[in-house]
Amino acid sequence: MATAEDELLLPRLPELFEAGKQLLDEVEVATEPTGSRLVQDKVFKGLDLLDKVAEMLSQLDLFSQNEDLEEIASADLKYLLVPAFQGALTMKQVNPSKRLDHLQWAREHFINYLTQCHYYHVAEFELPKMKNNSAENSTASSSMAYPNLVAMASQRQAKIERYKQQKEMENRLSALKSGVESGQADDERVREYYLLHLRRWIGISLEEIESIDQEIKILREKDFSKVASTSHSSRQERPPMKPFILTRDTAQAKVFGAGYPSLATMTVNDWYEQHRKYGTLPDQGIIKTTAAHQQEDQEQKEEEDDEKTLHRTREWDDWKDTHPRGYGNRQNMG
Repeated sequence: MATAEDELLLPRLPELFEAGKQLLDEVEVATEPTGSRLVQDKVFKGLDLLDKVAEMLSQLDLFSQNEDLEEIASADLKYLLVPAFQGALTMKQVNPSKRLDHLQWAREHFINYLTQCHYYHVAEFELPKMKNNSAENSTASSSMAYPNLVAMASQRQAKIERYKQQKEMENRLSALKSGVESGQADDERVREYYLLHLRRWIGISLEEIESIDQEIKILREKDFSKVASTSHSSRQERPPMKPFILTRDTAQAKVFGAGYPSLATMTVNDWYEQHRKYGTLPDQGIIKTTAAHQQEDQEQKEEEDDEKTLHRTREWDDWKDTHPRGYGNRQNMG
């Protein structure tokens, strides 16, 4: 039994649904670019209306999993289309920085629609697999490296059959449209009209999900390449050297520089200092090592000299103790 709140929602539901559907139709046939302000305003407004419709349907609990398709009123069948319309309008958003988010949201809407139709057995079809996480994407990528030719042929045949069915449904929808929209069609024609719409959007949703999965894969590979490129370019690189004339000293630089005013000159000392600054000298680091070894050798030599001097001093003291003063000086002998 409907509550007072439900009775307030019921009159607004058809109006909001038709307004949202009308905006989607206008966006689909618009001659202006999709990114234009006019089209994007319709996209945002349509999404807002359909969000309200989805919320109302949830509050009204119009569709129950305890009932079959035959138990749903013919006039209410059209509300099953709401998630498909949401997915279609979400795909029309053009913000590049949020493109991946828009694709994932649209995919979720289409999956919700297909899941609902699959539950009510609106048509015979296979639900797409979930491919949102990286592990599944990597598995899909590896499997695509060696495609199954039989599966590819089967998919191509399924697309051809789906295309033929879409054309037949569109022709039948055109024949029923005027009678249903004018209110002159009986319940049987109304039910056929909306069931055809549901089946048509099943085909559209399957095609859109396939397209979404391909675009998501491309965007993720692009992001990965961008990160790898940024990481590589962030490494510190030596700035390129500009051409110059190498001279022995400043005076010579002035002479050569006068003959080539557009070409810089650089003395040997300047050249050495610049290369030393960037650590690009062929013997950079070797000089430091050699100097360290030389310092160690010098210290060792000094220690050895000190030991020799001490040793000679001690020998001299011992000799003086055993020899009297003047010993060996034979020049003063009389």
